Amino acid sequence: MKRALRLTAIAVATAVLAGCASVSIDDALSDTNTNAQQFTGGKLELSRTQEQRDRRAALSQELLAKPLSQSDAVQLALANSPSVQALIAQSWGDIAATNQSSRLPNPILSFARTRLNSELELERLLSFGLVDLILLPQRLSISRSQAAQAKVQLTGAVVDQVTQVKQAWVRAVAAQQSLKYAEQVNKSAQASAELARRMQLIGNFSKLQRARQQVFYADATTQLASAQHATTAAREELVRVLGLNDEQAAKLALPERLPDLPKAPREAKEVAATATEQRLDVQLARAQLDVAGKSQGINLLSTFIDVEVGGRRDTVFDNAENTKSTRRGFELDMRLPLFDWGSAQRDMLNAQSLAAANRYDATVRGASSQLREGYSAYRTAYDIARHYRDEIVPLRQAMADENVLRYNGMLIGVFELLAEARDQIASVTNAINAQQQFWLADAALAASVMGKPTSAGASMASSGGEGASAGAAH
Repeated sequence: MKRALRLTAIAVATAVLAGCASVSIDDALSDTNTNAQQFTGGKLELSRTQEQRDRRAALSQELLAKPLSQSDAVQLALANSPSVQALIAQSWGDIAATNQSSRLPNPILSFARTRLNSELELERLLSFGLVDLILLPQRLSISRSQAAQAKVQLTGAVVDQVTQVKQAWVRAVAAQQSLKYAEQVNKSAQASAELARRMQLIGNFSKLQRARQQVFYADATTQLASAQHATTAAREELVRVLGLNDEQAAKLALPERLPDLPKAPREAKEVAATATEQRLDVQLARAQLDVAGKSQGINLLSTFIDVEVGGRRDTVFDNAENTKSTRRGFELDMRLPLFDWGSAQRDMLNAQSLAAANRYDATVRGASSQLREGYSAYRTAYDIARHYRDEIVPLRQAMADENVLRYNGMLIGVFELLAEARDQIASVTNAINAQQQFWLADAALAASVMGKPTSAGASMASSGGEGASAGAAH
């Protein structure tokens, strides 16, 4: 009995140590705020009290009181979005589950009361799994690896969420900017169509000439409707990722245009230097391999044997003799491997470890390639956007200015001027789209550097008639 009590005391002590080694959600949030500082700004938190929720609500109202920049949009999502709070709460549950896996199963207390004639027997048995106690250090090690995996998964989920916010903001602002241009195009096209109608009435325009102007106006009207819907869709996408309610969505104001391109793009060497073991995908694959290897070691023993050990204390009362006697001892319960020798389970464990090892190898090999692809998309988008900004749009504007001078000198007519302005439409529209693609690629590259590759997003459908030459109309 004393030996059983000693074993029980050891089990209690190790269980206490396991509790001390537990990882909390606050540890995971601290790691995420440290490792993904450029995404969270160190402000990621789980709101568990009314005071915290009130503080988040006040910050949301403050951010919505002015045109929302991209960095403010990220802050707003972290403070306001229920989706962000949901993924943090889910991570909390995952971490709690890993902590639970390191706990010893509770001991079992069995009690029996039997009577035979004048004898009364009380049986007491306290038992626990001996194999569980032996393997506790390995279980603690596995729990720590699983907790590390859960923390990396939380960081990755937050990076994904913030990247979605950044890209949704870019699409919403670009759509709004394109809509304003489409409205200018439509007004210009309407004016040219009306002028053509009047010119035909006085006999200075043929039916074909008027039809050309009318078709342009009809196309511009169609493109304006498409641009209006694209703006609404992009705005509502942003509303969803920010987690805004109807009242907050009504207050949402965006800048009039996308930010200017940076003076210089990021250097390839700077990006390549991040292809290290600190990438989230590599960390996650390494943690999965670690868990698989440790789990294989701990589970192999349990496939062969399962032992329960317990201390017994029985008391017998003999009412006829008016005596009491006590029996003490211990019990061992063993599961005999008669029907299942665990070969299938061992094959499963071997397969899981091999798969984890190959996934880790594939992730490490693919990390540099993903970065090179992401940087290529980023640099291409930057070069194209800069080319539009520095070459195509200025040349088109110079041509428009020259045609205005020719019109003022009565060398060309108003319709020739309008025709030249239409050629400028595609250039301006493409310039807006190129700038949008750059900022989408910039957000995607930042995520890829962290080890969470994502696509730059499909190019927003441009309105073919967006662009009526606001510049040419002046």
